[in-house]
Amino acid sequence: MKHTPAPGRFETMGDWEPPGFPRRIVTAYVPADHVPDGTRPALFLFDGQNVFDDAFSYAGGWYAHEAVEALPRETCNVPVVVGISHGGERRVDELVPWKMAKGGGHLASFLAWVVFKVVPEAQAAYGTVPGPLGAVLGGSSLGGLVSLYLGLRLPHVFGKIAALSPSVWWNERVILRFATAAPVQPIPRIWLDVGTREGGHTVEDVERFRDILLRKGWELERDLHFERIEGAEHNEAAWSRRVGPFLQFLFPATESRV
Repeated sequence: MKHTPAPGRFETMGDWEPPGFPRRIVTAYVPADHVPDGTRPALFLFDGQNVFDDAFSYAGGWYAHEAVEALPRETCNVPVVVGISHGGERRVDELVPWKMAKGGGHLASFLAWVVFKVVPEAQAAYGTVPGPLGAVLGGSSLGGLVSLYLGLRLPHVFGKIAALSPSVWWNERVILRFATAAPVQPIPRIWLDVGTREGGHTVEDVERFRDILLRKGWELERDLHFERIEGAEHNEAAWSRRVGPFLQFLFPATESRV
């Protein structure tokens, strides 16, 4: 695919060190037509090294900025996109809520940094929609898993979730038990997808998560979009092709912005 420079601007929000974790960069893409008037949301994506282009990435870029600029404004209220880089070898510790042999269990302090530092600073800096409609969370793989967990745990903070190929299998599928038991109000809007060539029981696992949401009150194409992508693998190239579609679902131009 041929890539052309996007007309908006990239800004480094900071070279930050979350308490107990390695330093990392937080990068924002501000659309070319952005006006800081409180009507445009902010989208916060984990594994921020891969959110934009190959100059940022370690495994291939999503080119989310190109997807933003390509969307018609009459149907999509495109967001400011904030890529939160992961902490290298500490990625599992900061993105997995549950402790196991492979790591994890240190999400609380990392989450506090995201919720009380990154989100409010971005909303203030770019004049985006306040409240949960303006704080949208997303990611792929473990980033998708933690986005679902946080969306169910903190729906008053994050009103929408993009979960691409979430690692539902992690720690004996504990996210399924958590989702079944979690009282969720209000219900966040969720984009949920999985590729058919991701291996193992991945499709079945994600479909089980979808079914839990449906039993808890989500409705397909109202506040839940589920998609099984034929032939898609578990990699950045596959996820990059889903950015435009999930933006369209999560950010309709007709949605109330109060």
